[in-house]
Formats: sequence, C-alpha cells, structure tokens
Amino acid sequence: MSTAILAGPPVAMSPIEGDLRNLGFEVVTAEDAASLATYLQAVPATERVAVVDPGFVGHVHALRLGLTDPRFDASALPGAVSVRPAARAALVRAVAETGEEGEGETFADRLAGRMEKDGVPVHRPELGVLVATVPADATGRAGAAAAVAAVDDEAVRLRGAVKSRDGFFTTFFISPYSRHIARWCARRGLTPNQVTTASLLVALIAAGCAATGTRPGFVAAGALLLASFVLDCTDGQLARYSLQYSTLGAWLDATFDRAKEYAYYAGLALGAARGGDDVWALALGAMVLQTCRHVVDFAFAETDHDARAGAAVLSRKLDRVGWTVWLRRMIVLPIGERWALIAVLTAATTPRITLTVLIVASGLAACYTTAGRVLRSVRRRTPSGGAAARALADLADTGPIAEGLARLFRGRGVPAAALLGAAVMIATSLLAPAGSWWPVAAAGCYAVTSALAVSRPLKGALDWIVPPVFRAAEYTTILVLAAVSDVNGALPAAFGLVAAVAYHHYDTVYRIRGGTGAPPRRLVRATGGHEGRALLVTAAAAALAHNTGFTVALTVLAVALAVVVLTESIGFWVSSKAPAVHDETGGPE
Repeated sequence: MSTAILAGPPVAMSPIEGDLRNLGFEVVTAEDAASLATYLQAVPATERVAVVDPGFVGHVHALRLGLTDPRFDASALPGAVSVRPAARAALVRAVAETGEEGEGETFADRLAGRMEKDGVPVHRPELGVLVATVPADATGRAGAAAAVAAVDDEAVRLRGAVKSRDGFFTTFFISPYSRHIARWCARRGLTPNQVTTASLLVALIAAGCAATGTRPGFVAAGALLLASFVLDCTDGQLARYSLQYSTLGAWLDATFDRAKEYAYYAGLALGAARGGDDVWALALGAMVLQTCRHVVDFAFAETDHDARAGAAVLSRKLDRVGWTVWLRRMIVLPIGERWALIAVLTAATTPRITLTVLIVASGLAACYTTAGRVLRSVRRRTPSGGAAARALADLADTGPIAEGLARLFRGRGVPAAALLGAAVMIATSLLAPAGSWWPVAAAGCYAVTSALAVSRPLKGALDWIVPPVFRAAEYTTILVLAAVSDVNGALPAAFGLVAAVAYHHYDTVYRIRGGTGAPPRRLVRATGGHEGRALLVTAAAAALAHNTGFTVALTVLAVALAVVVLTESIGFWVSSKAPAVHDETGGPE
C-alpha cells in the first residue's frame, strides 16, 4: 500500500482522489503543513508516500509515471512529489523547511525543489503530450480538462511500453503486436518475471526440438525460438507498461537471454549429432564469439563519457541520413536480427549451416563495432576516471596467481602484454600435438603477461580492450584444447565449462551496471581467475590426453564452477537491494 496526501483544501469536482486510488494509493487530506507533517509521521516507514496538490489536473498515466516508478527514490511532476522509504527523511525535512505560501509554485513543487537543494536526486519523467498541471482558476481548469480529453493516455502508455530505440526486426516485426500482449498480461495480473520465465521455457523446448535432429523438429525449433523472442520483448514492455521494475526481474531478463541462446546452440549440436554430424566446435565457437562481443560492449561502455559523447555526435550526424539508421542497427546483429537469422536457418537448412552463417555474421558485426570503438578511443584526449578503471579491473577477473605477480611489477604495467600472452597461449594450444606440455608453459607465460597488463590502473584510451582479450584467450584455449584432443565428449564438456565461466562473467557485468560492484574477491579467488583456469585446463589436457579422463576433468570443473558461482549469484540477487537495471536504449544484445 502507498499513501497520497492531498496538501491543501479540496477542489470541487476534482477527479484527483479517484485517480490516485486507481493507482493503489490510500488518500488522505492535509490542509496545512502541520497536519501534513503529522500524516507523514503516521505513514509506515516501508511505504511510498506522495504529496499532491488537490487542484492537480492531468492524465492518470502522468501520475503513474511521476508517482509510482520503483526505480527512483524520489520523483515529481507539476503539482506532485513522491518518495520511497530511502528519501522519506528528505521529504520530512523539506516539509519542515518549506513555507506554505509561494508565488507561482504549488506546495508540492516547492517540496521537490527543496529536496533537490538538499542534494536528493528527484526524477522528473518526460511526459510528452501528457498533461500534468495545477490551474490557477476555473478557466484554466476547463482548458486543462479539455487538453486531457484531447489525448488518449492509454495509447501513449502503450507506445511508451516499447523501447525508444530498438533493432529493425524488433521494431517492425515484433513490437507492433507484442505490446498488445504486454497489455493483455498486465490486465490479467501477470508479472514481467512470469513472462520472462515463460520465454525461457519456450526457448528450452525449442532447443529440445532442435535436438531431435529431424526436419519437423528443426521447423518447430525455429518457430518456438521466435515465439520465445516475442515473449522476451513482451516482458520488458510489460515492465514499462505497468512500471513493474525489479532488481530480480532485471537479472532474470539479462541472464535468461544468454541461457536461452546458448541452450539453443547446444540443441543444434545434439540434433546434428543424431544425423552423424559433429558441430560442437561450431556451437562452442558461436558461444565464445557472442560472449566476447558482449564483453567488448560492456568494457567500452565503462570508459569515460567523452568517448561516448563523440560516438553520440557521430551517431546524430548519421541519423540525418535516414537509410543509415536501420542499416547501422542491423549491421551490429542485435538480438532480434540474430534470433530471426538462427530461426530461419534452423527451419530451412542444417545445424552446420546455421552455426557457420551465425559465426560469420557475428564475426563481421564484431569487426565493425570493435573497429569503430577503437577509432573513437584513440581520439580520446583525457584518461579514463577511477570508476572506469575499477570497473575494468573487475571485468578482468584476475585470479590469485596474476594478482600476486602484479605486485612484483609495482605499477609498471603494459596492458598490451595481454594481447601477446593471449596470442601465444592460443597459438601454442592449436599447434602443439595432443598431450604436449607446451600449452601449459604458454599458460604460465599468459599468467605473467596478464599480471603485467593489470599491474597499473586501466585508464588508457585502449585499456578497455584488456577484459575482452582475457575472455577470448580463456574461452578459445578451452575450445582449441578440446578440439585437438580428439577425446570423445571433450567438446560438449568444454561447452559446459565455458557456459559456467561465461555466466560468472555476465554476472559481474550486471552487478557493475546495477551499481552494486563486482562479485566479492573471495569468489574470484575461489574460481581461480581467468589465468588460473587456463593453467588448470592446459594441465588437464596434457596429463589426460587421448583418454576420457580429459572429458571427466572438464565436466567436473564445469559442475564445480557452476555450483559455486550460481549459489553465490542467486543468493546475491534474490536478497539484493540494488536498483533495477533495464536497458531502454535498445542497444545490441
């Protein structure tokens, strides 16, 4: 329950009280500051409280946006201010310090202004054509009421459920009807988390259909994958439509997207195996490439704002040329285009063709986006700030071995060493015969170069490349060692191991984006860090070559890592007080 306090004498024929009750508020009236303060003290500390001018005239959806959004501790619109428990004390102080009389502003507006002067961020939603005002007289009220009647706020609400910037396929082939599904769900009391879970279940069924290895199974798999994507769009649109944002929901949405896609790759590999074709290397390669692309996205986004500002300027210039807008959004192969490609190819071709085309298309997209970011970064004149350097250090996932070695270099770091070490380890693993100990030596070299790379803060223009290099080195080495071992089951086991490690890395990203910081160092040390896992896997490949012991070792390592990281991660997110993180930009996923 939430409480809305009408601050002032009632206004005849005003619908505000009914509108607030429709939004779930219990409504009381306080005719002066003293009674308002009394009501504030009476409202339970765990509840949201709003102060609204009785003369407010506006759309119900404007009130919804300004008073009920759970992502903000304090929010306001003309004639109304709302606070969550975290900002309650600031509102109480504002009531005590703000006079009841003021020229040109309502009491609620002055309260919001006082809170901002005290350093409390107050969110003010973009209302667009929605009306929110407090007229000064009867004539003004009549005009405002006419303006309200002229705009269908339900239509505005439905349009607002869709991301302002999304991919071509999602914008033109999914959102025109998925938003109506979102409204249908909202009216039946369904939550975004329930829709997210349904999307995961449909995708897992699609993976199961692909695993049958039959043409009807592949056709069904493609259709179900698209249905899963419709639900994937619907959950975010439902969250925006009904303002049901939550920390757990943001984590589920982000995590399930990866689980769905990678489970589908595994389904394709299993289906191909039923037909006598081994495409596990391609499935693992697709997962490695897609995960590394995401790490590039996340690492670059953590660099200082000037690089992003330059990108924004260039983007605005290109947007003036209409045809480039959708072309650029399609080139990066966002989740909508990617899943549509996978679905169509699954239904019409074979798993080998599907995964091969996916890898080629994703590789071209990766080259395009990474090259552009490198060019923008080298033009950056100022170093990254401390927050960006800390985020990149967390994304690096440095384990105890490299952490200890880094202390020996005493800040004389060379981030470019990461590229050298990665290249040596991957090339050695690829060229050395199965059972050779040379990859172990290369992994030892990689641990040293990794320590050298992170022994000083990652503040350089191109230092954001370091975490993606570490991801590519670890994942690709596991892929190569499993492939060259020629051991039965090694590649599927390697797929499971990379999936477990990738989950840990995605979890790190979402925690940083949520403002809660990276996972605790004890977890990173327990999982060995990227360099520790590389040493362990190369040693297992050398010691257990040519027998199923290597497959067993990879499987045991995958299960152990999955148990450790999932236990800690689920416990964190279920109990976390982090703010919800919802991507409203429509960037690539």
